[in-house]
Amino acid sequence: MEISTKRKLTLATCCGAHIVQDGLSAALYVLMPILAQSFGLNYAQIGMLRSLHSATMSLFEVPSGVLAERFGERRLLVFGLICAGLGYLWLSTATSIWVIAMSFLLIGTGGAFQHALTSSLISNNYHDAGRRSALGIYNSAGDAGKLIFTGLLGLATGIGIAWQSAVIFFGVVALLFALVLLYTLRHIKVGGGRASTSPENTSVGPGGWGILDRTGFSTLCLSVFIDTAVQSAFLVFIVFVIAEKGVSNQLATFALILTLIGGMFGKAGCGYLAQRFGVRSSFALVQCATAAGIIALLMSPALVAFILLPILGMFLQGSTSITYGSISDLIRSDRQSRGFALLYSLAGLSAIVGPVTFGFISDYSGLNTAMMAMAFISLLAIPPLMFLRPNLAG
Repeated sequence: MEISTKRKLTLATCCGAHIVQDGLSAALYVLMPILAQSFGLNYAQIGMLRSLHSATMSLFEVPSGVLAERFGERRLLVFGLICAGLGYLWLSTATSIWVIAMSFLLIGTGGAFQHALTSSLISNNYHDAGRRSALGIYNSAGDAGKLIFTGLLGLATGIGIAWQSAVIFFGVVALLFALVLLYTLRHIKVGGGRASTSPENTSVGPGGWGILDRTGFSTLCLSVFIDTAVQSAFLVFIVFVIAEKGVSNQLATFALILTLIGGMFGKAGCGYLAQRFGVRSSFALVQCATAAGIIALLMSPALVAFILLPILGMFLQGSTSITYGSISDLIRSDRQSRGFALLYSLAGLSAIVGPVTFGFISDYSGLNTAMMAMAFISLLAIPPLMFLRPNLAG
């Protein structure tokens, strides 16, 4: 099989896994109010359920990367899709909050066996300058999945289809795609385990993690942590910001969708941006645009704010294609899954810390103050990347 064909099939399959897993995760946002109404859940219980899902994903990210070195990414990707699919099928039978909690835990476990593994597969199949572009396309596929699954669930419940039926459908989709992924990756002989004997793979990396540049890796992780905290908090509170402009709650929910649409294009485009202008310059540009966009959003009337949201979403979420695409240059090729797993685990922790931190700021100083703090803190993600080696910074 030609290398170009193998690369395209690998990227397409990984994008498919990203669409399904991120779609299943995002659909839980739409299910929250439905479950709250059906089972009489309060806000604390809803928050606990979402935190359980996020914490489980973060907890199993690193083990998934380590296990991939022994069992290969392919088997673990299938395992993750099966867990997520069974979690959704179990959720459809829920009769109490305990069943919901266990199903959320299973869905979160499945979601953990995806990001690091697919990113590793793409990285190891794109050794040249096309790596960042490929990872950018992969990242945008996740946002496409969020839009598809949340849109389908919203449409289904809107026309009167029982939420249990929609949940069953999503579970079946996950299980069917597990079979598709297994067949495709086995056919092109990708992700079945590696045992390279090249010099760079046989050397022992610091702490067994294969980190080639500790300073670069640490500073990149710090930038990702700050950036993710702002992203996650913004997506949580943007609906409330728009609602405070006098927009109804139903219409304000479209703010999240518009932001995700912008992010889908931004993640694809920023990968090309980093490839063309380098990591440091591209990231600094994107973060400055994010800060300026948040401030402009706060100062704008509702109509202008809706117009700005897709543009802001491009910069707000596009930064991940720049930072995540640089991990491969800092980790040995036989430790790629570990490196990505460590970064995604850190990002998962940040996604928990960010909304809580800015939530406290909102309670004590007001929502506008919290949003201004997001704009300022997003700029703090720029300085750490100045420590990247020149050949990585571009």
